[in-house]
This record gives sequence, structure tokens and C-alpha cells, in this order.
Amino acid sequence: MSTVKTVSTSGAGAPAEETVDNAPRSERRQKRSPLLTVLLWICVLYFVLPLWWLLVSSTKDNSSLFATFGLWFGGDFALWDNLQTLFSVRGGIFSRWMLNSLLYAVVSATGATLLATMAGYAFAKFRFPGSRLLFSMTLGAVMIPVTALALPTYLLFSSAGLTNTIWAIIIPSLVSPFGVYLMRVYAADAIPDGLIEAARVDGAGEFRIFWQVGLRLLGPGLVTVFLFNLVGTWNNYFLPLIMLNSSELYPITVGLAQLQSAASAGGGSQALFSTVITGAFVSTVPLIFAFLFLQRYWQTGLATGGVKG
Repeated sequence: MSTVKTVSTSGAGAPAEETVDNAPRSERRQKRSPLLTVLLWICVLYFVLPLWWLLVSSTKDNSSLFATFGLWFGGDFALWDNLQTLFSVRGGIFSRWMLNSLLYAVVSATGATLLATMAGYAFAKFRFPGSRLLFSMTLGAVMIPVTALALPTYLLFSSAGLTNTIWAIIIPSLVSPFGVYLMRVYAADAIPDGLIEAARVDGAGEFRIFWQVGLRLLGPGLVTVFLFNLVGTWNNYFLPLIMLNSSELYPITVGLAQLQSAASAGGGSQALFSTVITGAFVSTVPLIFAFLFLQRYWQTGLATGGVKG
């Protein structure tokens, strides 16, 4: 490791040495933990391998799907044929399922993010009677399994005549207790109390402070909650399964499951294996693009927070 020595003369005339560490970055990088690096690579493989298997399997026909190694290409490249079959089966209903999933996910994620942000901001910056009790109840709601609420939710929507409608999927998805908790924690540190007081002194109302000041500082938190709700609604299977009985309203999760079940019941259990797998792969593409597009707002928000700190 290279060092730079500077010599100065003290009052007694004796030289004093000061050593300054000038180690290059390449040497400092060698201090990384090998065990931590291995664990991180294991985590990467855990998340990437299923996507890789979907990609590889989407390029195979039914015979190659079971006759070749699952994690590598083999046989004829049948991706385009699988895509044509996917978008033409049952009159092209797969496109309708994709649009339904997009509608449910975007509307639900946007509404849930807005409600969670408003609630989290209120819990973080206001003190009102019952605030601690309400926040404790919100934390308790995080612990309740979604399946435990499925039957009561169905009965409630059935009595209101909202089953087999898009509202049966959107309205329950607007509630995000974890999003409220996350935004409460984030808003407590991201928005200085002095900034809010200064806005009040300037005559700004509480809603104006929230919309014009608070939201600008909550960017990374907003993106995080939005992505959580987007992925959760997009991958939701149980709620649409019990709420919807019309295939025209199915999201892509229930649609692909019903497509495979219908093929199996009709005696062609293997005829649509590659088609269903291709549909599963196509369903992951919008989520990948959403993450790649929104991650820049994480980086921008974190950089801004670092400069302010």
C-alpha cells in the first residue's frame, strides 16, 4: 500500500512525520468479504434462474420441452410459433387478459400508493387523538393473511352486487397496510419539520404543503410502494379467482391457469404446455420494464437526499 510522507519541523527542531493513506481503489476493493460475495451470487441465481428457465422453455415446442435440458436451448427455435399460438388461441383472448391485468395493476397501484402516501404523511407529521391506536391497527393488518379476508370480502361485494366486475379487483387492492407503514417511516425522515413550519408561515395550507412540498421529497418511497402494489396486483391469483366468473374479465394469472385446466380436461394436456409457459414469460415482461423505467427515480431520490445531508 502506497503512502505519502510529509515532514514538518516542530518548535523543538525535531522533525515530525505524518503518514497519509493514499491507497488506490483497486487495493481497497480487495477488502470485500468473499462469504458475502458468494451469498449475494446465490441470491442472484435464486431470482434469475426461474426467469432464465422461462425464457429457454419459451423457445421450445412441446416435444423439446420434455426431451431437452431445462436450462439450455434445444431442438427447434419455436418462440415465434409459440407466440403466434398464444395470441391466437381462443380467439386471441390472451391480449384481453393482458389488458385486464394492466388495468387492474396500474389503477390499483396508483390508488393504493396515493392513499398510503397520504396516510403515512399524516401519521408521520400530525398528532391527533387516536393516531397511535390507528397506526397500531394498521401494523396489525399487515399480519393478517390475504386468504383469511377472501371470504368476507367476497360476501361483502356479493351483497353490494359488485362481483364479476372490475371493481371487485380494484377496490380491495387499494388498501395497502404495508405501504402505509413504509411511507410513515420514510416521511418521518424525508420531510423536515422545519420545512413544513416555514411553508405554514408563508401561508400555505396543509393540502398545498402535502402536494407541492411533501410529494417532491417522497419520490423514492412513492416508487417503492407503487412497485410493491403493481407486482402484488399483477400476480394476484386468489382474489380474481373467487370474484370473477367471466373469462372476459380474467387477469393473466387466472386466464393462463384456466387455459391449462381446459386443455387438460379436453385430453390435450401436453398440447398447450409450451403455449402456457410462453404466456407466463410474456407476463413478466411488463414488470421488468416497469422496474427498469422506475429505478432511476430511486437513484435520483437517493442522490438528492445524500446532497442534502
